[in-house]
Amino acid sequence: MNIGDLILVSVDDHLIEPPDVFDNHLPAKYLDRAPKLVPGPNGVERWVFQDMEIGSVGLNAVASWPKEEWSLDPVGMAEMRPGCYDVHHRVRDMDAAGILMSMCFPTMGGFSGRAFNDSADKELTGVVISAYNDWHIDEWCGAYPGRFIPLGVLPLWDVDACIAELRRLAAKGVRAVTFPETPYAIGLPSFQSGHWDPLLKVVSELGVVLCLHIGLGIRLLQQAPDSSVDNFIVIAGQISAITASDLLLGPTLRKFPDLRIALSEGGIGWIPFFLDRADRHHNNQVWTGNRDQRLPSEVFKEHVLACFITDPSGLQLRQQIGVDNIAWECDYPHSDSNWPHAAEELHEELWNANATDEEIHKITWQNSCRFFGVDPFATVPREQATVAALRAGAADVDTSEVSRRVWRERFEAAQAAAS
Repeated sequence: MNIGDLILVSVDDHLIEPPDVFDNHLPAKYLDRAPKLVPGPNGVERWVFQDMEIGSVGLNAVASWPKEEWSLDPVGMAEMRPGCYDVHHRVRDMDAAGILMSMCFPTMGGFSGRAFNDSADKELTGVVISAYNDWHIDEWCGAYPGRFIPLGVLPLWDVDACIAELRRLAAKGVRAVTFPETPYAIGLPSFQSGHWDPLLKVVSELGVVLCLHIGLGIRLLQQAPDSSVDNFIVIAGQISAITASDLLLGPTLRKFPDLRIALSEGGIGWIPFFLDRADRHHNNQVWTGNRDQRLPSEVFKEHVLACFITDPSGLQLRQQIGVDNIAWECDYPHSDSNWPHAAEELHEELWNANATDEEIHKITWQNSCRFFGVDPFATVPREQATVAALRAGAADVDTSEVSRRVWRERFEAAQAAAS
């Protein structure tokens, strides 16, 4: 298959929330207490909400920056590529890379909405979460129907509130919610505890996918006090093995046969060894009391979508993982993303793995669309959905390296012209 013939659906990207997120969706009586994007020193904004301050680090918004400018330092919108926070520019950046559809995780509340869980006034926070979800569905995704897969956030501190918001989201057509991959890492009950069972029951009944994005699980590891950020970045994806172990070796996946889990940004290379080890333990067990005759690898393939950005070794072992269980992601605009050359890198890895055209279509779009229940061609005809076709319509989009300093200069010039 040629690069231009690929169809790309990314099930893990991120958005940087613009300042007007809550303007049109929060009831008037709450507006004065809504999260606000407040400028700080050097023009770097931070969201302020109930004595919490939430900002964006540079590695979360490096699209088009030269690599020597990447860092963990706080970054303001003026220095970002507009596609980070402006949906119109985002779609143009998707076109330029040849990406048909995208699912975008939040930033201000954390990838799983964890930051909201730390708030003091939970009643207010519940209203804020619903308003955030409405903005994400109606304005971000709604601006370009068929180009995004909506992703909901839940009020994690209350199972009943989670269920109520989940039902509301499902009624709006949402088929995915983000959730902590290791809840106990932030002081919440584990999946094994049974605490989340009422929620998981409704998730299963509604056909919603639980997206477990990497990040929080790293807290479970005691790293060396002098370890660098590199340690975190390299090991973070493999923390998904802990999540898989919690779900697979505990009762959760066997208790809910219709539950679907996406291991977002977890990579796939670790999975063959993990499943081999789990199956061996299953066959050797003498003390766990598990009487289910199905192998863990069989249960995994019934429930899990494993997501990767780039994973040449994992693709070589795709049969052991399950070709129907693998999905691709771009991770725009994070430092792990290979935008705008994702199609080229993905094509090379698939080519080196001797993937067939049938396997390629499954990995690049069919598995994702089946898992999340979306029709990729509902608004974009298939012949216009390929990498070549999308790029042809975005030939004027500049995808070259642009310094954060240049972005700031352009941003300030645009503001001056507008005034």
